[in-house]
Amino acid sequence: MGLWAQEDVDVVAPGFIEFEPDHMGSLGFIAVQAGIDWRDAPRSGCPGVEFSWEGFDEGDHTTGRGWAVIEEDGALRGHLFFHLGDDSGFRAERTGEEP
Repeated sequence: MGLWAQEDVDVVAPGFIEFEPDHMGSLGFIAVQAGIDWRDAPRSGCPGVEFSWEGFDEGDHTTGRGWAVIEEDGALRGHLFFHLGDDSGFRAERTGEEP
């Protein structure tokens, strides 16, 4: 993530973002755990999504939005926004656990 060092992103558990086929998903990083509601939204000719998220940050309720695209190398690149707060770009790679 652009705003936080990788060791901070992974402080509680390895950072992740997941998009399930039912337009739901989840994300986690630092002390944030949240559910995702996503929709297809291609960007610049690349497959992509826009999403809202809702969850908790150190026990406090928090919400936000974001977007992500699949790059040519298969990595996911996007941006995450906290409602009325920080925002950060991110890059994620498949762990090999899913097809």
